[in-house]
Amino acid sequence: MIDFPDPPLDVPATPAEQVAVLGGGCFWCVEGLFELVDGVRDAESGYAGGPAEKANYRAVCDGYSGHTEVVRVRFDSNKLTFGQLLKLFFAVGHDPTQLNRQGADVGKQYRSAVFATDDEQQRVAEAYIAALNATNALGKPVVTKVERLVEFFPAEDYHQDYAANNPDQPYIACSVGPKVKKLAQYFGERMRRPS
Repeated sequence: MIDFPDPPLDVPATPAEQVAVLGGGCFWCVEGLFELVDGVRDAESGYAGGPAEKANYRAVCDGYSGHTEVVRVRFDSNKLTFGQLLKLFFAVGHDPTQLNRQGADVGKQYRSAVFATDDEQQRVAEAYIAALNATNALGKPVVTKVERLVEFFPAEDYHQDYAANNPDQPYIACSVGPKVKKLAQYFGERMRRPS
């Protein structure tokens, strides 16, 4: 994991805030991890990939809404580029070799996905997945889909900052804890410093 490859392409840094929308299983876990990354201004749980009328937790949980549980990450690209964010997502954020699941969470709503906001993000994400597969970095093929973001729908308020607000909840401790340990072990320089 220490030699996890860098993305071959990247989106240039800009003065304006950049946004990435990523699906990697339960949004609580992905959000909980990215909130600890330096350069991330905000991580917000939500839904993407389906219609507005089905953008709610109950509909998404049934697995037939078309939505994926995602996290919208707003970040300062002068501290953390889109490519660097993808590296963390693929290396420690989730298991991108699992199809329509993450651990015990099973269904298309938990699929691994990058919802590209533009052509540039799509090229960078597709090139990175190709590089990960070419180098066999994960020991199995990456099944992550790159899709074009149509609309992001914020999740209900009680889902926001769930991991931060419920660190001792057993599911959070079992799911987020190992990700945070890997982040600290392999990418400690990327972690937000306490203020």
